[in-house]
Amino acid sequence: MATIEEALEIERLERDIFRGAATESQLTRTFGGQVAGRALVSAVRTVDPTFQVHSLHGYFLRPGNPEEPTVYLVERIRDGRSFCTRRVTGLQDGQAIFTMSASFHRGDEGPEHQDVMPVVEPPDDLPDAATTMSPERLWAMREWEHWDIRTVPQDQVARREGTVSPQQVWFRYRHPLPDDPMFHVCTLAYMSDMTLLGSSKVTHPGEPTQDASLDHAMWFLRPFRADEWLLYDQSSPSAGFGRALTGGKIWDRAGNLVAAVVQEGLIRTPRHK
Repeated sequence: MATIEEALEIERLERDIFRGAATESQLTRTFGGQVAGRALVSAVRTVDPTFQVHSLHGYFLRPGNPEEPTVYLVERIRDGRSFCTRRVTGLQDGQAIFTMSASFHRGDEGPEHQDVMPVVEPPDDLPDAATTMSPERLWAMREWEHWDIRTVPQDQVARREGTVSPQQVWFRYRHPLPDDPMFHVCTLAYMSDMTLLGSSKVTHPGEPTQDASLDHAMWFLRPFRADEWLLYDQSSPSAGFGRALTGGKIWDRAGNLVAAVVQEGLIRTPRHK
């Protein structure tokens, strides 16, 4: 399957127009993380390198066709001294499949604090998902074969009072990645869509649903590397009316809170004809 370099690769067609080619995939619709990651790469290409991504907010509007290229149109909403903003629309066959706003910041000085990382089993003590996946889920390991994903067993998840649907996942890219910090940010945008909606299913094991990402927001808080272990501490505070709200905090192994994610997804009972 495609490497992360291939999954995020885009070509510049015009000053603010980019195209991402179709990549090898087993999925019937384009993986949302790839669309978001490429949209972010497109925005990055239009911003002065002294700015760093600090947030993005995206909506998945239509299923993408993984066998077709996607064109990304970037709008330069604002260029300020400390912040700049871009809006990106992903198009297939003339229709928008994704829209995203991304904000960039040069960085300032101010007060600092962060939550404490939960105490969990270290990734070295957990099995690689590629060795434990059930036969009907092995396709997922082939699709994301370049990722090392290790889920903390539910009986070992660090639980907080009042949290009804927690999930904790260690992950890293298996191969060394370029040193460019922005590449790691775009890689995390790609990865952040993986496993998160699954936290909404923890309290409903075995219940059949039709699932899809609806919207996705991220905040990038501190530097990190996506080819080193990151803990995705996830939960789903609410589900109803065929939708689930999910959220996650992402920590590096040293206990630094590097990113936060909120997503709403479709988890509806399958419709029968």
